[in-house]
Amino acid sequence: MLDLTKLARQMQGLSQHLSQEAVAGRQRLELAQQHLINAYECQQDLIERQEKWRDRILFANATPIEPLETRIDIPVPPKVHTVIATDGSQIAPSHHEIAYCYLLNIGRVVLHYGQNRHPLLDSLPEVFYRPEDLYTSRQWGIRTEEWMSFCRTASEATVLAELACGVMEGRGGQGGQGGQGSKYVSSPLYPHSPLSTLSPSSSSQDRIPTLAMVDGSLVYWFLEQLPLEARDRILPPILQAWQQLRDAGIPLMGYLSASRNVEGINFLRLMACPHPVPDCVSYCPNQLEKVPCKVFEPLRDTALWSTQLQPGQRGPLWRSNARILEFYEGQNIYFCYVHVGTEIARIEVPAWVVENTAMFDEALGLMLAQVQKGYGYPVAIAEAHNQAVVRGGDKARFFALLEKQMIKAGLKNVGTSYKEARKRGSIA
Repeated sequence: MLDLTKLARQMQGLSQHLSQEAVAGRQRLELAQQHLINAYECQQDLIERQEKWRDRILFANATPIEPLETRIDIPVPPKVHTVIATDGSQIAPSHHEIAYCYLLNIGRVVLHYGQNRHPLLDSLPEVFYRPEDLYTSRQWGIRTEEWMSFCRTASEATVLAELACGVMEGRGGQGGQGGQGSKYVSSPLYPHSPLSTLSPSSSSQDRIPTLAMVDGSLVYWFLEQLPLEARDRILPPILQAWQQLRDAGIPLMGYLSASRNVEGINFLRLMACPHPVPDCVSYCPNQLEKVPCKVFEPLRDTALWSTQLQPGQRGPLWRSNARILEFYEGQNIYFCYVHVGTEIARIEVPAWVVENTAMFDEALGLMLAQVQKGYGYPVAIAEAHNQAVVRGGDKARFFALLEKQMIKAGLKNVGTSYKEARKRGSIA
C-alpha cells in the first residue's frame, strides 16, 4: 500500500528538477532548430560524409532522402476505403499458477468505410504448453517471457497479412494497387482461421483503397541481440507476411505514438561533430560518455518536428540505417514525421510503399483519417488492442477453464501455489 504522506515529501524536489529540465530542454530545442536550418545548405555533404564513414559511426542515425525543408500537406482520403489492423496480448507463464503455460491473443480488425459492410472485430487465442514452446528459447539464453513477446510480434504480422489477403480474395483477387492477386499466409499459429466473415455483399471489381496498420515500429531492434538461429524463427514469417501484402498491393504502415526515436536528431550530430571526420571509433569510442556531438541529448525527433510542422503536414522522408535491416532481404524501412493534430507521430513503411508515390500518399491520407476518427489515435489499432487485451476477468476464466480440463483428465492437487493464493488476499 502506497503511503502518500511520505511520498509527498519527495514531490517538491521532483518538481524543481522538472522545472530545471524544462529550461534545459528549451535550450537544446533551440540549438537543434539552428542546426536543422544550417543543414538545409549542406545536406548533400552531410549525407556523403555519413555514407563514407558509416562503418565508423557508432550511433544510430537515419538518412534524409528528401530535402530537410520538405513540408507536404497530406491529401484527403477517398470516402470508400478499408483499414486493417492487428495487435497482440498475452498471459505470461508462471510457476505459481495451476499449470506452466502461456497464451497469445491476437486482436483482428477490418473496418470498411462507405461500403455498407459489417466490420470484423474479434481475436484469435492460442495456448502454448508443449516443452518445445516453453523451453526451446533457453538454449539461446532467452527467457520464456521474452520469447513469448517475440513470437507475438511474428503472429501479429502473419495474421495481418492473412486478413489483408482475405479481403482481396473476397474482392476477386484484385490487388489494391495493381497487385498480383493474393494468397493466404499460412500462419504457424492460425493455419485454419475462418475468414468467411470477410466476404463482400457484392461482387464489385472496383479497386478499393486499403491500408494495413500495426502499432509500433517495423524496425525490430530486439532482433539485433538474438542469436542467428533464434532470429531465423522470428524474422522470416514477418518478411513472408510483408511480401504477401506487397503482392496484394496493400500498403503496410507502422504507427508510433509518443515516439522516443532520435535517428533524425542524430543525423544533425554529423554537423555538430568537432572532428575532421565523423570517425567515432577513433575519436569517441565510448558513446556512453559525454561526447562533443551530443549537444541535443536527450532531445527526441518528435520534439524538433513539433516546431516545424503544421497539423496535417508531414516532414521529409528518411531511410533508417539500423543494422538489423541488413537481414530484411531488401525490404528497407523508411519513415517520416506527421503532425496528426494531437501529436507528432512517426510513420514507418517498407521501401516498396515509398517507391509507389500514389500508394504512399493515399496511405498517409487513410492514416490521418483514422486518427481523426479515433480522436487522436488510429481507431483500427485501438480496436485491435481492445480485442486483444486480456483483462483480469479473462485471465481468471482462462485458468478456471484450464483447471476444469485438468480435473476432467484425472489430475489431482490442482491449484495455485500457497504464495500466489496468499498474494490474492490479505489476512491482516
